[in-house]
Amino acid sequence: MFKRIYSRVFASALLVGAVAGVQAATVSWTDWTAASPGSVAGALDVNGTAVGVTFSGVYGFAQTAAGTNYWNPSTPYLSGVVSNAPPAPDIIALSAGGTVTVSFSQAVADPLIALVSWNSNTVDFGEPIEVLSFGAGYWGNGTPVVNVQGTGFFGSGEVHGVIRLAGEHTSITFTHTSENWHGLTVGVVGLGTTPPIPEPETYALMLAGLAAMSLVVRRRRAV
Repeated sequence: MFKRIYSRVFASALLVGAVAGVQAATVSWTDWTAASPGSVAGALDVNGTAVGVTFSGVYGFAQTAAGTNYWNPSTPYLSGVVSNAPPAPDIIALSAGGTVTVSFSQAVADPLIALVSWNSNTVDFGEPIEVLSFGAGYWGNGTPVVNVQGTGFFGSGEVHGVIRLAGEHTSITFTHTSENWHGLTVGVVGLGTTPPIPEPETYALMLAGLAAMSLVVRRRRAV
């Protein structure tokens, strides 16, 4: 059992080391703005483009305007990829385990999840994750022990750090187990290549435009 855990911790360390040589980028972290039962809304400013973010699921509390800066110290959140820690005080705190989803209004590239105090939690994203950084944070220190599939981790001690989901995403879904509370926020460096899905009114305008063009063509043919 000890050998299996050691090998997973070693794999996490390799992932952290692998990204150390990459130039760190400025991350756009979510500005959480409104909380209601089962949902928290926010926004990203990705190089001047506004992207809506919605958290869906059971949560313990959400800080959207004021409160404790749980991202202090910033050290666990900085790496060869990430140059800036999440700003105070925005955070979503989970307590009861279950399934949660974070959705984006348009595709984003390689989304990041910053973690506060993930202690003895079993977490699974259903897709490969990369551990970019971890270390001593607001509530102590811990190590994310990546599972055999590479799709999640077990929080050995008080895990503070950042994980990345590679590729283009319009949403992130994961399962987690219960504890007093563990917090997160979401960030990105860039947008995906898939264009955003038009709103219903945009579809109506497009259809009206196509209808007008069709009418003009029919009239020209009649002449």
